[in-house]
Amino acid sequence: MRLSAMGDVAMTVPVLRAFVNQYPEVKITVISRPFFKPFFEGIPNLSFFAFDEKERHKGFLGLLRLFQDLKGLEIDAFADLHNVLRSKIIRNLFALSGKKTTSVDKGRAEKKALTQPENKVFQQLPTMFERHVKVFEQLGFNVDLSHVVFPEKAVLSPEIVAIIGTNHRKLIGIAPFAQYDSKVYPLDLMQQVIDKLALDSTQTILLFGGGKKEIELLNSLAANKDNVVVVAGKIKFQQELQLISNLDVMLSMDSGNAHIAAMLGVKVITLWGATHPYAGFSPFNQPMENALISDRNQFPKLPTSVYGNKKVAGYEDAMRTILPETIVLKINALLLNH
Repeated sequence: MRLSAMGDVAMTVPVLRAFVNQYPEVKITVISRPFFKPFFEGIPNLSFFAFDEKERHKGFLGLLRLFQDLKGLEIDAFADLHNVLRSKIIRNLFALSGKKTTSVDKGRAEKKALTQPENKVFQQLPTMFERHVKVFEQLGFNVDLSHVVFPEKAVLSPEIVAIIGTNHRKLIGIAPFAQYDSKVYPLDLMQQVIDKLALDSTQTILLFGGGKKEIELLNSLAANKDNVVVVAGKIKFQQELQLISNLDVMLSMDSGNAHIAAMLGVKVITLWGATHPYAGFSPFNQPMENALISDRNQFPKLPTSVYGNKKVAGYEDAMRTILPETIVLKINALLLNH
């Protein structure tokens, strides 16, 4: 099974957890970049195969080597949950060698209909989780997602405790960035959200992100507030997962952090700009009311994009229709029910 970007990989985890619980006699091997190995640790009957895109498995010859490496694992069936050029090549090599193969249907035509400006077909499309389940169905495995077991909260290392402190009843995570600007909540409004949440001294707000520029922006959002802590750049990725598993709620854009929190069983509130939950990328096991969506009455062409990579003139301020007060009320409501 071949996977790629962070959100894509995280979305497979709940499905694989359900699979191994329901089919304990089946062994799964996940093929992905080494960076993503921590996602799968602790899942029984699952082993991880690191795809070395820089050296051993680089280029077409590298893919042939990858196929040879995988053949040694005596694989009976190949499930392609990514369906891109590289995974198609491996899938076809397995098919030619007589193995059963199947791949995810990304529903490109229906996603195009959802995002086109004219004659838009505005309806809920199958979620990525449902699409992944269908892949396994085609191999003869019916996976039930209604009873997924989430991992236990991780025990926080002394190193993490030293960063976040112990003086809190509630831990709120905020991941204010996304790959594309059209999915990022305006930072002046995010500042208002953080300021309001920080008024409650029993809550600690943890800011997630990565890269020098993002860390600088996070530091400005956290300035002069004792209970707002920037964790970006201070801990390793595996520690970040441990910390996220301990959150009471995560506030995220339509981004990888939303899917990471959801795969760990954390409540997630998502903010949607150019994209929309109807495209099928809502985080796992989160009710639709946890998705706060830009106003389609004011911006009727929304969603304008599946991934947020298309800019539409006049739609730059769509996310300003999601009010900071609405976000804070939603977070507080989820914390009350926690």
